[in-house]
Amino acid sequence: MAKPVRGGTPLLPYAGPVTPAELSRTVVRVVRSAVDEGALSVAGDVVPDAVKVERPRPGGGGDYASGVALKLAAAAGLPPRRVAEVLRRRIADQPGIALVEISGPGFLNITLDRGGKDRVVRRVLEATASYGHGDALLGQSYDFAEAREERARVVTDVVVRLLRSQGALARTVEHGGQVLPLVACPEPRLRELVGVDAARWAMLRPARHDRPRIEVDELLAQRESNALFRVRYAYARSRALTRNALELGFRGEVGPVPDGEILLGLLSDHPGVLESAARHQAPDRLARQLEAVADGLLRFQHGVLPLGDEKPSAAHRNRLALAEAAGTVLAGGLSLLGIDAPEFL
Repeated sequence: MAKPVRGGTPLLPYAGPVTPAELSRTVVRVVRSAVDEGALSVAGDVVPDAVKVERPRPGGGGDYASGVALKLAAAAGLPPRRVAEVLRRRIADQPGIALVEISGPGFLNITLDRGGKDRVVRRVLEATASYGHGDALLGQSYDFAEAREERARVVTDVVVRLLRSQGALARTVEHGGQVLPLVACPEPRLRELVGVDAARWAMLRPARHDRPRIEVDELLAQRESNALFRVRYAYARSRALTRNALELGFRGEVGPVPDGEILLGLLSDHPGVLESAARHQAPDRLARQLEAVADGLLRFQHGVLPLGDEKPSAAHRNRLALAEAAGTVLAGGLSLLGIDAPEFL
Protein backbone atom coordinates (compact mmCIF):
# COMPACT_ATOMS: atom_id res chain seq x y z
CA MET A 1 0.00 0.00 0.00
CA ALA A 2 1.39 3.39 -0.96
CA LYS A 3 1.71 5.90 1.87
CA PRO A 4 2.54 9.60 1.52
CA VAL A 5 5.86 10.70 2.96
CA ARG A 6 6.61 14.27 3.94
CA GLY A 7 9.48 16.15 2.42
CA GLY A 8 8.77 15.79 -1.32
CA THR A 9 10.17 18.47 -3.61
CA PRO A 10 8.21 20.21 -6.35
CA LEU A 11 8.77 19.18 -9.93
CA LEU A 12 11.11 21.47 -11.80
CA PRO A 13 11.10 22.26 -15.51
CA TYR A 14 13.21 19.85 -17.50
CA ALA A 15 16.18 20.84 -19.58
CA GLY A 16 17.18 19.42 -22.93
CA PRO A 17 15.17 16.67 -24.63
CA VAL A 18 11.57 16.09 -23.67
CA THR A 19 10.59 12.55 -22.70
CA PRO A 20 6.95 11.38 -22.42
CA ALA A 21 7.24 11.17 -18.63
CA GLU A 22 8.52 14.73 -18.45
CA LEU A 23 5.88 15.88 -20.92
CA SER A 24 3.16 14.35 -18.74
CA ARG A 25 4.48 16.18 -15.69
CA THR A 26 4.73 19.39 -17.70
CA VAL A 27 1.06 19.15 -18.71
CA VAL A 28 0.08 18.58 -15.06
CA ARG A 29 2.15 21.60 -14.06
CA VAL A 30 0.49 23.70 -16.78
CA VAL A 31 -2.99 22.63 -15.64
CA ARG A 32 -2.20 23.56 -12.04
CA SER A 33 -0.79 26.90 -13.16
CA ALA A 34 -3.90 27.65 -15.21
CA VAL A 35 -6.09 26.86 -12.20
CA ASP A 36 -3.95 28.89 -9.80
CA GLU A 37 -4.04 31.88 -12.16
CA GLY A 38 -7.82 31.66 -12.56
CA ALA A 39 -7.69 30.82 -16.27
CA LEU A 40 -9.56 27.61 -15.42
CA SER A 41 -12.04 27.44 -12.57
CA VAL A 42 -12.07 23.89 -11.26
CA ALA A 43 -11.89 22.39 -7.80
CA GLY A 44 -8.40 21.54 -6.63
CA ASP A 45 -9.18 17.85 -6.27
CA VAL A 46 -10.15 17.71 -9.96
CA VAL A 47 -6.62 18.56 -11.10
CA PRO A 48 -5.00 15.22 -11.99
CA ASP A 49 -1.79 13.98 -10.40
CA ALA A 50 -0.77 12.44 -13.73
CA VAL A 51 -1.78 13.01 -17.34
CA LYS A 52 -1.60 10.38 -20.04
CA VAL A 53 0.33 11.33 -23.15
CA GLU A 54 0.54 8.85 -25.99
CA ARG A 55 1.46 8.55 -29.63
CA PRO A 56 -1.23 10.13 -31.83
CA ARG A 57 -3.69 7.77 -33.43
CA PRO A 58 -3.71 7.41 -37.23
CA GLY A 59 -4.58 10.76 -38.75
CA GLY A 60 -3.46 12.70 -35.69
CA GLY A 61 -0.64 15.21 -35.76
CA GLY A 62 2.38 15.87 -33.57
CA ASP A 63 4.63 13.55 -31.62
CA TYR A 64 2.26 13.05 -28.67
CA ALA A 65 -1.40 13.63 -27.88
CA SER A 66 -3.34 14.21 -24.66
CA GLY A 67 -7.04 14.26 -23.90
CA VAL A 68 -6.68 16.15 -20.62
CA ALA A 69 -8.91 19.01 -21.84
CA LEU A 70 -11.82 16.62 -22.36
CA LYS A 71 -11.46 15.34 -18.80
CA LEU A 72 -11.40 18.86 -17.31
CA ALA A 73 -14.19 20.36 -19.42
CA ALA A 74 -17.15 19.39 -17.24
CA ALA A 75 -15.50 20.59 -14.02
CA ALA A 76 -14.46 23.85 -15.71
CA GLY A 77 -17.93 24.44 -17.17
CA LEU A 78 -16.41 25.06 -20.60
CA PRO A 79 -16.41 23.26 -23.96
CA PRO A 80 -13.42 20.91 -24.27
CA ARG A 81 -11.90 22.92 -27.12
CA ARG A 82 -12.03 26.08 -25.00
CA VAL A 83 -10.15 24.29 -22.20
CA ALA A 84 -7.71 22.95 -24.79
CA GLU A 85 -7.03 26.48 -26.06
CA VAL A 86 -6.24 27.70 -22.53
CA LEU A 87 -3.76 24.86 -22.11
CA ARG A 88 -2.40 25.00 -25.66
CA ARG A 89 -0.85 28.44 -25.25
CA ARG A 90 0.78 27.54 -21.96
CA ILE A 91 2.17 24.20 -23.12
CA ALA A 92 3.56 25.82 -26.28
CA ASP A 93 5.62 28.17 -24.09
CA GLN A 94 7.42 25.29 -22.36
CA PRO A 95 11.02 24.44 -23.29
CA GLY A 96 11.45 21.64 -25.79
CA ILE A 97 8.00 22.15 -27.34
CA ALA A 98 7.86 23.23 -30.98
CA LEU A 99 4.11 23.30 -31.61
CA VAL A 100 0.79 22.49 -29.92
CA GLU A 101 -2.37 22.06 -31.99
CA ILE A 102 -5.96 21.20 -31.14
CA SER A 103 -7.74 18.41 -32.98
CA GLY A 104 -11.15 16.78 -32.84
CA PRO A 105 -13.28 17.56 -29.80
CA GLY A 106 -10.33 18.93 -27.84
CA PHE A 107 -7.25 16.74 -28.11
CA LEU A 108 -3.89 18.46 -27.69
CA ASN A 109 -1.36 17.37 -30.32
CA ILE A 110 2.15 18.22 -29.20
CA THR A 111 5.18 18.42 -31.50
CA LEU A 112 8.58 18.30 -29.84
CA ASP A 113 11.54 20.42 -30.78
CA ARG A 114 13.53 18.31 -33.25
CA GLY A 115 16.87 19.35 -31.79
CA GLY A 116 15.61 18.19 -28.42
CA LYS A 117 14.84 14.81 -29.92
CA ASP A 118 18.42 14.43 -31.11
CA ARG A 119 19.68 15.40 -27.67
CA VAL A 120 17.95 12.35 -26.20
CA VAL A 121 21.06 10.43 -27.28
CA ARG A 122 23.32 12.75 -25.32
CA ARG A 123 21.11 12.45 -22.29
CA VAL A 124 21.17 8.66 -22.40
CA LEU A 125 24.94 8.55 -22.73
CA GLU A 126 25.40 11.02 -19.87
CA ALA A 127 22.96 9.26 -17.53
CA THR A 128 24.23 5.77 -18.46
CA ALA A 129 22.29 3.03 -16.66
CA SER A 130 20.19 5.53 -14.71
CA TYR A 131 18.55 6.99 -17.83
CA GLY A 132 14.81 7.04 -17.23
CA HIS A 133 15.15 7.09 -13.45
CA GLY A 134 13.30 10.01 -11.91
CA ASP A 135 11.28 11.39 -9.03
CA ALA A 136 7.74 10.75 -10.26
CA LEU A 137 6.98 8.69 -7.13
CA LEU A 138 8.97 10.78 -4.70
CA GLY A 139 7.13 10.87 -1.39
CA GLN A 140 5.55 7.44 -1.81
CA SER A 141 6.41 4.48 0.42
CA TYR A 142 5.76 0.81 -0.33
CA ASP A 143 6.16 -2.24 1.89
CA PHE A 144 5.94 -5.68 0.29
CA ALA A 145 5.68 -9.01 2.01
CA GLU A 146 8.67 -11.31 1.66
CA ALA A 147 7.65 -13.93 -0.88
CA ARG A 148 8.48 -17.62 -0.78
CA GLU A 149 7.12 -18.80 -4.12
CA GLU A 150 9.78 -18.31 -6.79
CA ARG A 151 7.91 -16.09 -9.24
CA ALA A 152 6.47 -13.96 -6.45
CA ARG A 153 9.98 -13.47 -5.07
CA VAL A 154 11.42 -12.44 -8.45
CA VAL A 155 8.54 -10.13 -9.38
CA THR A 156 8.54 -8.45 -5.96
CA ASP A 157 12.29 -7.89 -6.21
CA VAL A 158 11.94 -6.15 -9.59
CA VAL A 159 8.90 -4.12 -8.53
CA VAL A 160 10.94 -2.78 -5.61
CA ARG A 161 13.75 -1.86 -8.03
CA LEU A 162 11.34 -0.11 -10.38
CA LEU A 163 9.70 1.89 -7.60
CA ARG A 164 13.08 2.99 -6.28
CA SER A 165 14.08 4.06 -9.79
CA GLN A 166 11.21 6.56 -9.66
CA GLY A 167 12.10 8.00 -6.27
CA ALA A 168 9.81 5.90 -4.08
CA LEU A 169 10.82 4.29 -0.82
CA ALA A 170 10.26 0.58 -1.40
CA ARG A 171 11.29 -2.50 0.55
CA THR A 172 10.31 -6.02 1.53
CA VAL A 173 9.33 -6.68 5.13
CA GLU A 174 9.17 -9.88 7.13
CA HIS A 175 5.78 -9.19 8.66
CA GLY A 176 2.85 -7.55 6.91
CA GLY A 177 3.30 -5.70 3.67
CA GLN A 178 1.58 -5.87 0.31
CA VAL A 179 1.30 -9.22 -1.44
CA LEU A 180 1.48 -8.92 -5.20
CA PRO A 181 -1.25 -10.98 -6.88
CA LEU A 182 0.16 -13.17 -9.64
CA VAL A 183 0.05 -16.61 -11.23
CA ALA A 184 2.75 -18.83 -9.73
CA CYS A 185 5.50 -20.36 -11.83
CA PRO A 186 4.39 -23.85 -12.92
CA GLU A 187 7.95 -25.22 -12.81
CA PRO A 188 9.56 -24.93 -9.34
CA ARG A 189 12.94 -26.14 -10.70
CA LEU A 190 13.10 -23.56 -13.48
CA ARG A 191 16.34 -21.94 -12.31
CA GLU A 192 18.06 -25.32 -12.23
CA LEU A 193 16.82 -26.14 -15.73
CA VAL A 194 17.62 -22.90 -17.59
CA GLY A 195 19.79 -20.77 -15.30
CA VAL A 196 19.05 -17.64 -13.30
CA ASP A 197 18.78 -15.12 -16.15
CA ALA A 198 16.50 -17.15 -18.41
CA ALA A 199 14.35 -18.13 -15.43
CA ARG A 200 13.92 -14.51 -14.37
CA TRP A 201 12.98 -13.47 -17.91
CA ALA A 202 10.43 -16.29 -18.18
CA MET A 203 8.77 -15.15 -14.96
CA LEU A 204 8.96 -11.39 -15.63
CA ARG A 205 8.03 -11.19 -19.32
CA PRO A 206 4.36 -12.25 -18.91
CA ALA A 207 1.99 -9.91 -17.09
CA ARG A 208 1.50 -10.89 -13.46
CA HIS A 209 -1.96 -12.30 -14.13
CA ASP A 210 -0.67 -14.49 -16.99
CA ARG A 211 0.79 -17.96 -16.57
CA PRO A 212 4.50 -18.11 -17.48
CA ARG A 213 5.14 -20.13 -20.61
CA ILE A 214 7.83 -22.62 -19.74
CA GLU A 215 9.56 -24.14 -22.76
CA VAL A 216 13.03 -25.14 -21.64
CA ASP A 217 14.48 -25.62 -25.12
CA GLU A 218 13.23 -22.22 -26.28
CA LEU A 219 14.50 -20.44 -23.16
CA LEU A 220 17.97 -21.85 -23.84
CA ALA A 221 17.91 -21.31 -27.62
CA GLN A 222 20.42 -18.92 -29.17
CA ARG A 223 18.09 -17.70 -31.91
CA GLU A 224 15.81 -14.79 -32.76
CA SER A 225 12.65 -16.52 -31.56
CA ASN A 226 14.06 -16.28 -28.02
CA ALA A 227 13.24 -12.73 -26.89
CA LEU A 228 15.85 -12.67 -24.12
CA PHE A 229 18.51 -13.79 -26.57
CA ARG A 230 17.53 -10.95 -28.94
CA VAL A 231 17.75 -8.37 -26.17
CA ARG A 232 21.14 -9.56 -24.95
CA TYR A 233 22.43 -10.05 -28.48
CA ALA A 234 21.42 -6.49 -29.39
CA TYR A 235 23.34 -5.18 -26.39
CA ALA A 236 26.39 -7.26 -27.35
CA ARG A 237 26.13 -5.89 -30.90
CA SER A 238 26.15 -2.32 -29.59
CA ARG A 239 29.39 -3.04 -27.76
CA ALA A 240 30.87 -4.73 -30.83
CA LEU A 241 30.02 -1.69 -32.96
CA THR A 242 31.94 0.52 -30.53
CA ARG A 243 34.96 -1.78 -30.66
CA ASN A 244 34.87 -2.02 -34.45
CA ALA A 245 34.55 1.74 -34.81
CA LEU A 246 37.61 2.29 -32.63
CA GLU A 247 39.55 -0.06 -34.88
CA LEU A 248 38.47 2.11 -37.81
CA GLY A 249 39.58 5.24 -35.97
CA PHE A 250 36.32 6.92 -34.99
CA ARG A 251 33.99 7.32 -32.03
CA GLY A 252 30.33 8.09 -31.59
CA GLU A 253 29.24 11.71 -31.77
CA VAL A 254 25.76 13.03 -30.99
CA GLY A 255 24.05 14.55 -33.99
CA PRO A 256 21.08 14.20 -36.32
CA VAL A 257 20.23 10.69 -37.54
CA PRO A 258 17.48 11.02 -40.16
CA ASP A 259 17.13 7.25 -40.54
CA GLY A 260 17.02 6.68 -36.78
CA GLU A 261 13.59 8.12 -35.98
CA ILE A 262 12.10 4.83 -34.80
CA LEU A 263 14.99 4.05 -32.47
CA LEU A 264 15.12 7.65 -31.24
CA GLY A 265 11.42 7.45 -30.47
CA LEU A 266 11.90 4.29 -28.43
CA LEU A 267 14.70 5.88 -26.42
CA SER A 268 12.58 8.97 -25.86
CA ASP A 269 9.72 6.77 -24.64
CA HIS A 270 11.89 4.84 -22.19
CA PRO A 271 11.50 7.11 -19.12
CA GLY A 272 7.73 6.98 -19.51
CA VAL A 273 7.82 3.19 -19.77
CA LEU A 274 9.87 2.95 -16.57
CA GLU A 275 7.49 5.26 -14.75
CA SER A 276 4.48 3.30 -16.00
CA ALA A 277 6.06 -0.03 -15.04
CA ALA A 278 6.70 1.33 -11.55
CA ARG A 279 3.25 2.87 -11.08
CA HIS A 280 1.48 -0.29 -12.23
CA GLN A 281 4.00 -2.62 -10.56
CA ALA A 282 4.36 -4.32 -13.92
CA PRO A 283 7.87 -5.53 -14.85
CA ASP A 284 6.46 -6.99 -18.07
CA ARG A 285 6.13 -3.44 -19.44
CA LEU A 286 9.87 -2.95 -19.12
CA ALA A 287 10.58 -6.36 -20.66
CA ARG A 288 8.44 -5.51 -23.69
CA GLN A 289 10.17 -2.15 -24.01
CA LEU A 290 13.57 -3.85 -24.06
CA GLU A 291 12.37 -6.16 -26.81
CA ALA A 292 11.25 -3.16 -28.87
CA VAL A 293 14.56 -1.33 -28.37
CA ALA A 294 16.52 -4.48 -29.22
CA ASP A 295 14.54 -5.08 -32.39
CA GLY A 296 14.94 -1.43 -33.38
CA LEU A 297 18.69 -1.57 -32.82
CA LEU A 298 19.13 -4.83 -34.72
CA ARG A 299 17.36 -3.29 -37.73
CA PHE A 300 19.33 -0.05 -37.44
CA GLN A 301 22.82 -1.50 -36.88
CA HIS A 302 23.63 -2.25 -40.51
CA GLY A 303 24.27 1.39 -41.40
CA VAL A 304 26.48 2.23 -38.43
CA LEU A 305 29.89 1.22 -39.80
CA PRO A 306 31.40 2.24 -43.15
CA LEU A 307 31.23 -0.38 -45.88
CA GLY A 308 34.12 -1.36 -48.14
CA ASP A 309 36.39 1.58 -48.93
CA GLU A 310 33.94 4.08 -47.44
CA LYS A 311 35.52 6.54 -45.00
CA PRO A 312 33.95 7.25 -41.59
CA SER A 313 31.77 10.34 -41.82
CA ALA A 314 29.74 12.50 -39.46
CA ALA A 315 26.73 10.35 -40.31
CA HIS A 316 28.57 7.22 -39.15
CA ARG A 317 29.62 8.92 -35.92
CA ASN A 318 26.05 10.03 -35.26
CA ARG A 319 24.64 6.58 -35.97
CA LEU A 320 27.22 5.01 -33.67
CA ALA A 321 26.23 7.34 -30.83
CA LEU A 322 22.58 6.34 -31.30
CA ALA A 323 23.49 2.64 -31.30
CA GLU A 324 25.55 3.12 -28.14
CA ALA A 325 22.63 4.92 -26.50
CA ALA A 326 20.32 2.04 -27.38
CA GLY A 327 22.81 -0.40 -25.87
CA THR A 328 22.94 1.73 -22.73
CA VAL A 329 19.16 1.55 -22.37
CA LEU A 330 19.24 -2.22 -22.85
CA ALA A 331 21.93 -2.65 -20.19
CA GLY A 332 20.10 -0.42 -17.72
CA GLY A 333 16.81 -2.19 -18.29
CA LEU A 334 18.31 -5.65 -17.91
CA SER A 335 19.96 -4.50 -14.70
CA LEU A 336 16.58 -3.44 -13.30
CA LEU A 337 15.26 -6.90 -14.17
CA GLY A 338 18.22 -8.47 -12.39
CA ILE A 339 19.53 -10.01 -15.61
CA ASP A 340 23.13 -9.94 -16.83
CA ALA A 341 24.03 -8.03 -20.01
CA PRO A 342 27.05 -9.79 -21.57
CA GLU A 343 29.33 -7.78 -23.86
CA PHE A 344 30.14 -10.89 -25.89
CA LEU A 345 27.49 -13.33 -27.03
